[in-house]
Amino acid sequence: MVNNLQDRFSVTVKSSKRSVIRELLKLTQRKDIISFAGGLPSPESFPVEELKDLAVEVLNNDGAMALQYGETEGDICLRKTLVERYRREGLNLDVKNLVITTASQQGLDLLAKIFINPGDVVVCGLPSYLGGLSAFRSYGARLMGVPLDENGMRADKLDETLAKLKSEGILPKFIYIIPDFQNPAGITMPEHRRKEILELAYRYDVLIAEDSPYREIRFEGKTQPMLYQLDNKGIVITLGTFSKTFAPAFRMGWVIAHEDIIDKFVVAKQATDLCTSAFLQKIACLYIQKGLFDKNIRRTIALYREKRDAMLGALEQYMPKGVEWTRPEGGLFLFVKLPEWMDSEKLFMRAIENKVAFVLGSAFYCDGSGKNTLRLNFSFMSVEKNIEGIRRLAEAIKQEMDEHNKY
Repeated sequence: MVNNLQDRFSVTVKSSKRSVIRELLKLTQRKDIISFAGGLPSPESFPVEELKDLAVEVLNNDGAMALQYGETEGDICLRKTLVERYRREGLNLDVKNLVITTASQQGLDLLAKIFINPGDVVVCGLPSYLGGLSAFRSYGARLMGVPLDENGMRADKLDETLAKLKSEGILPKFIYIIPDFQNPAGITMPEHRRKEILELAYRYDVLIAEDSPYREIRFEGKTQPMLYQLDNKGIVITLGTFSKTFAPAFRMGWVIAHEDIIDKFVVAKQATDLCTSAFLQKIACLYIQKGLFDKNIRRTIALYREKRDAMLGALEQYMPKGVEWTRPEGGLFLFVKLPEWMDSEKLFMRAIENKVAFVLGSAFYCDGSGKNTLRLNFSFMSVEKNIEGIRRLAEAIKQEMDEHNKY
């Protein structure tokens, strides 16, 4: 090995850290532990039999092209199919506005690669998706957090943050928002708040990155318009993915934006992986065109709604006073707030002893706050385990409270 290896690593690698969630998952692999830690779709939602048939069909009809290198922009069939779906939702776009990525995590990495220089400011929610925060930090971003309320990112606090940055001569590269069933909070941003944030972005001349990984998984309430749909100045960059709605192993995502921005994504992607799998893209295109995606998403919604309701019911039944939680209208997660004095990291170790796991909420706060919060995933475990896991977690919380009350 060379001498002083650490000195040889790039600034980017030195600033990168292992995912807190991924590291904690190593502690949850015992079969006797009920884990609410991962952001995992249920295997029951995977269309295994349909994919067998579609894979054979693609190989029989277009095998040579499916196994070849593809265009960096993505398979034209899939791009056109996605564009048509978005047009039906009211978005004004063309294939020139969409590029396929290797899941939305690559989209987040390319977003950071294109826009962020070391020291640049990115505005995000408190809390916000850890994968996005990690991608931005790896390119040297300075993250500025804006608190959430029951409607998502607070417009008044965003205004204050942007005004303060402007007074210091700082123009943020973009505002990072997860408007539907926010990860980790589970909150959906209503249309009026989306419009308020858009107006602020116009006023301060800032781009918006709209991360929308599970918009289709809605259990109740009214579907809200996408920020991209509401935008009339081309400032919104939207990221989508099949990881939570189809199959995570496909690693299939996309970015929608003004064509000048998409051009930069294509250039950046060429240097990263040349292209996303043509074979998997052709399967995905057929899956949508044959109506199988819509059929399976309805089944997934029913499955996850039942699991969410089971978890919410167990929280009502077992949690002691002083514990609060969100009630998501869709998605995969809900967020729990503990009493201010309670440390979720300490609670995590007690929970593991009680054979249940969660993710520390502080991992989602760019400023290190949120130490009394935690995220729960309700999609992966069964209804029965959701109930039993909450019972075990409530016992761990009660034990922490009993110990605290001794002093």
